[in-house]
Amino acid sequence: MAKFVYRMQNILDVKYKLETQAKTAYAEANAKLRNEELKLRQIYDDIKKYEENIRVHSVNHIDIEELKWCTNAIRIKKIEAERQEKAIERARRGVEIARVKLNELMADRKTHEKLKEKAFEEFKAELLEAESKEVDELVSFKFKTN
Repeated sequence: MAKFVYRMQNILDVKYKLETQAKTAYAEANAKLRNEELKLRQIYDDIKKYEENIRVHSVNHIDIEELKWCTNAIRIKKIEAERQEKAIERARRGVEIARVKLNELMADRKTHEKLKEKAFEEFKAELLEAESKEVDELVSFKFKTN
């Protein structure tokens, strides 16, 4: 029996590799986004700590230097938070770009898989046709010899 060989298998293999690379890039972009979001949460936690420190120092005995230091620290942390929000937005755009690229590569790979399936179906039809022709020849040969 004949063996099916897809003549564009090397292209399909490349498509699989590109898709794997795109999946990796997408995962890395997602990880970067989560990391940036974690940094922002840490900044907001620091702001809350400084605000709590201000409340504690303003209730008990008032330490002006400590209050100034905490106020300045909060101002700096808010600036850091703004920068971090911009970094998060850049990371989100990176995730979106990676997702779009991955979707395109997956669609391309699926198209090649369908082409391979179609070629295999054609191969099976050709085999059936050849087998049918061979059977017809055998039957007509037997009929002629009788």
